[in-house]
Amino acid sequence: MILMNFNVREMNGADRPAWLEMRGALWPHEPSAAHSDDIEKILANDQAWAFIAESLEGIPAGFAEVAIRKWANGCKTQPVPFLEGIFVRPQFRRQQIGARLVEYLEAFLAMRGFQEIGSDARIENHLSHVAHRAWGFSETVRVVYFRKSLSNL
Repeated sequence: MILMNFNVREMNGADRPAWLEMRGALWPHEPSAAHSDDIEKILANDQAWAFIAESLEGIPAGFAEVAIRKWANGCKTQPVPFLEGIFVRPQFRRQQIGARLVEYLEAFLAMRGFQEIGSDARIENHLSHVAHRAWGFSETVRVVYFRKSLSNL
């Protein structure tokens, strides 16, 4: 494996194609049109941001999205930034790109006065749990969500 140097920066409209591709890889169950809509909402929103890690040659390697939530399980402050998603392309993994993305967004959020950041991962996603711990997150609570349809009433 060749370790590469990467830059991290806030995403903008010119990043749409790479952003759309990486979102599709992270959340494959969502249709492309929904990803496009979400990208437009983030670009137009002052309460949500996306960050890209790219090689010095401009090759997109990963991204992270953060949004401000009114509250988040386990967090002490309100409102709280929440790591909505983070992804590194397979060929760029194991090069600390996820950590660099998290470090960048932490500094970005701290400059805006936030004191903590929330995140989550599916209960079966053990790799994400390990990554979160490596990035300095601490587990706060495990939850199983339930749903009941009201359409039969």
